[in-house]
Amino acid sequence: MNGFLLLIPFLLIRFGVLSHLDRAAVKRAAFFAPMAGKEIAAYWIYQLSNAAIFIVLFFLKVPIDFSWQFWSGTLFYLLGLVLCTASVIDFAAPSGEGLNQNGLYRFSRNPMYLSYFILFMGCALLTHSVLLGGIDIIFQLSSHWIILSEERWCIGRFGDAYRQYMKRVRRYI
Repeated sequence: MNGFLLLIPFLLIRFGVLSHLDRAAVKRAAFFAPMAGKEIAAYWIYQLSNAAIFIVLFFLKVPIDFSWQFWSGTLFYLLGLVLCTASVIDFAAPSGEGLNQNGLYRFSRNPMYLSYFILFMGCALLTHSVLLGGIDIIFQLSSHWIILSEERWCIGRFGDAYRQYMKRVRRYI
């Protein structure tokens, strides 16, 4: 099986489900907060690593060999899809002020980013690709800088409500 096929459920969830639930949420999810300094470089690394994940998967195969990599990759991949679905559903239903604190957002301020990491690591394991695993780590590290700019933006937009949220809920897990 071609590795690129692993992206189809992800894309259907990330864009199809989100669009079905709330078209405005697609626009919100595509919004990048204003960035400064290292965050700008991180943004470009994030975009390039995201593209690299898609391109590399196109050239990889998923061997159905029932090895430990197959089973752990399947577990990570499915867990990533479930978490992505749940975080997309939660993202589509923020509070009246626009702050997401429901569902998975009660446990992680960034469950969607976390789900991407888990899902793409599952893809790396399923394809037996160290390269894809490395790109996923670069993707996640660059995401951290984007998250920092988003947090700064959220503090500016939601003020004390977001500061209190930050005290109650961890950035990742």
